[in-house]
Amino acid sequence: MINLSNLKQSILADGKIDKDEVILIKDAIYADGKIDKDEADFLFELNDAVSGKDNDSSWEICFVDAITSYLLDDEQSQGFIDGSESNWLVERIDKDGTLDSVEKSLIINLKNKSKNFPSKLEKYL
Repeated sequence: MINLSNLKQSILADGKIDKDEVILIKDAIYADGKIDKDEADFLFELNDAVSGKDNDSSWEICFVDAITSYLLDDEQSQGFIDGSESNWLVERIDKDGTLDSVEKSLIINLKNKSKNFPSKLEKYL
């Protein structure tokens, strides 16, 4: 299993995420075929660190797809964003005090794909 902390340090060494690093990220987070909370938190930590930088466009796609999968492909609330998931998402987005373009894309994607859209997420639209 890949150590996410070491991977994060390696990726953030130059302050941005390039195409090859997106491949490394995908290999790490999809190793077991699903995204867990630690991996989702890892993705948000990366995004907070590189927000507004010259990242490869594949980073946004990777982030949006993985977080959407984490929230909608779970066994407890398949296709839905439940209360604990919406609380987690608000906490993660608000952590750095900024809704960046990658997080905005995530919110739009969730609105389009989820069978529900919690009212507390409306403020990000």
